[in-house]
Amino acid sequence: MQKFLLKILLLGTSVMFSAYLLPGVTVQDFVSALLVALVLSFLNAFLKPLLILISFPITVLTLGLFLVVINALLIQLASYLLQPSFTVDGFWWALLFSFVLSFISSLLEGLLGARPLGEQRNRF
Repeated sequence: MQKFLLKILLLGTSVMFSAYLLPGVTVQDFVSALLVALVLSFLNAFLKPLLILISFPITVLTLGLFLVVINALLIQLASYLLQPSFTVDGFWWALLFSFVLSFISSLLEGLLGARPLGEQRNRF
């Protein structure tokens, strides 16, 4: 439970930094950023696997690049669900937000010791 809370706090912080860097993304405050982190975690856990399964042929044809589109669509869905506290101005901002958010959250996890940089997750 503590590890989950730490991940949500790090993701919320990453959401705040990413929104600060990108003019097309707006987050009202840190509580809203934590809510965005929770909603994105929920969407990634439950909806993303279904979308991956449905879009498997397109994903194979694009050599996995369609997964980036799925990430952007999930961010837009989170923006729709959390408006007006979290807004994304369009698909391209959602796509860029996805990349920036991934980079910043990986960097923070590495710096704070949640997961060392470059270390693979144990899948066993």
